[in-house]
Amino acid sequence: MNLQTLGTKLSKYRSQVTQTVEEVAKATGIESSRVRSIESGVQEPTGDEILILADHYRCDFKFFISDEQSTPFEQTEILYRAHGRDFSKEDRIAIQEFLYLCDTEEFLMQELGRRTQPFSFQRTGTYLKGHGEAAAAAFRTAMGHNDRQVPRDIYEEFRSAGVHVFRRKLGNSAISGLFIMHPTAGKCALVNYSEDIYRQRFSAAHEMAHAIFDSASGPRVTYFQTQGLDMLEVRANRFASCYLMPPEVLRRLPEPIVWSEADAQRWANEFRVSCDALGIALKEAKLADARSSKRIRGYRVPRESKLDPELPDSLNDAQRKRKTALLERGLSDHYVGLCFDGYKQGVISLGRLAEALLCSRAELSELSKLYGRSLYVN
Repeated sequence: MNLQTLGTKLSKYRSQVTQTVEEVAKATGIESSRVRSIESGVQEPTGDEILILADHYRCDFKFFISDEQSTPFEQTEILYRAHGRDFSKEDRIAIQEFLYLCDTEEFLMQELGRRTQPFSFQRTGTYLKGHGEAAAAAFRTAMGHNDRQVPRDIYEEFRSAGVHVFRRKLGNSAISGLFIMHPTAGKCALVNYSEDIYRQRFSAAHEMAHAIFDSASGPRVTYFQTQGLDMLEVRANRFASCYLMPPEVLRRLPEPIVWSEADAQRWANEFRVSCDALGIALKEAKLADARSSKRIRGYRVPRESKLDPELPDSLNDAQRKRKTALLERGLSDHYVGLCFDGYKQGVISLGRLAEALLCSRAELSELSKLYGRSLYVN
């Protein structure tokens, strides 16, 4: 184990989450003087200390004790260099956990033999909005949708195409999501769970577009309101709009000019989008004039009417509240189920299961009951 390399890695991780040595010491129980010595390469950490620090930074301990340099650190460094002021310390930790979840999900998928079907699209010409529209149509076909079907659980669809999609609460409500190409997990998309449920769907589809078109262009941050004319963002928005609200489906709707508020809310809910997104799509498809589009965009779908595939109506109030709290941390049904399957099949230990679910061993019992899973393995 190269102590200088290890120290550099630990120092970089601490810098990225903007923590002081004293904060790391308090969180880990390792004395601050020893943290400094380990980071400077003067002292060799114990095995337990490496495990504790790896858990603190949500990183595989094997990375710290090897000479391997491949790490999502390079991607997040680019991210923070360009958008650092937009991420609080808490948001940086959330992103670190998000990348850890992506890496864990990829590992479990591989070990359990869960296969995905990566989607590729061959663009032609230089019209970027056209790329987005054509890719949306091609992806709908790949997902088995006919020309009248509206996607429902888009999160599962994107996961089936090999993209790690996690919804996670961020403090900055101006950020809708981000896309990062993880060195081992591959394409990873984070959707801000602080947003409206239907806005999250649009953001997820937007990040899927970045996964299709921009995976080699470095990390991308998507803001609720784009500053300036970024054509890559325009293309991603066009993909999201056409995937969630296919133009051929929009053309079958009644004339928008005669819609009442209830009509607009009904159709927006049918597409699982906001009235704002629907109004823009109708105008883009030349099915509504500027006045009608503006009127429709001004309506709101009542919160209680909105549907979330990861929070079905079958849940009781207590279950819904608990699963909402889990989603805020990125723990979807898909991911939690994968973790329990990994434990059941002996891929991960009980302790590793707790780490993967970002909880203590004591909390595992409650989670197992919530998901109807057993912690006992024959």
